[in-house]
Amino acid sequence: MRPLLLAALLVSSACGGSEEARRLEVFAASSLRETFVELEGPRYSFAGSDDLALQIAEGAEADVFAAASPKAPEGLYEDGLVERPRTFATNRLVLIVPRENEARIQGLADLRQPGVRLVLGDEGVPIGDYTRDALSRAGAENVLENTVSFEDDVKGVVSKVALDEADAGFVYATDAKAAADDVSVIELPAAIQPEVRYTVAVVAGSDRQDEAKAFVERLLSREGRAALREAGFGLP
Repeated sequence: MRPLLLAALLVSSACGGSEEARRLEVFAASSLRETFVELEGPRYSFAGSDDLALQIAEGAEADVFAAASPKAPEGLYEDGLVERPRTFATNRLVLIVPRENEARIQGLADLRQPGVRLVLGDEGVPIGDYTRDALSRAGAENVLENTVSFEDDVKGVVSKVALDEADAGFVYATDAKAAADDVSVIELPAAIQPEVRYTVAVVAGSDRQDEAKAFVERLLSREGRAALREAGFGLP
């Protein structure tokens, strides 16, 4: 192989590796998976918002943090670890049951029945906190006695119900929509709905500030809003 051609190939290969290394790293709540993968370009890490916040606090290399609750981003903002969070979407809580619904659950009152297997998000996880808020508003905290599993994120709740390992679970409407082939949805009264708000922030220590800010603007743009609306999110 000619020396000049070999050199050109090596430079091309190096540039390709460098381009891959420069991809934006977005940490996002698991409930955003189906929407964010449509926004091509960044590398995504999906998990519970609280877990992602802990990783950022411990120095994980993230450029953008999108959470299912304002709580974790606000905490990081107060510690100077992210820039001021911005609200980009809303959601609502629903109750899901397996398609067969052998427990014959029709609403909150049925969750009190002996033997009902309820699965919830863990305390401190956004979906878990929103669920406890809704149950408190409904005066139905006693249904917690039938909980058989506490999950780290909303995807865990959906999975347990879809696999018929639980009779019911509280999830976001968007996750219920994504799992429509495997679960049935029971709407909750508007009076007990918590304010489910998603916020996004640029990580203060990111060395890709311009790209990170551009991603946030893209999320708030017509393209981002269309993707969110298509997935069933509300817009602020």
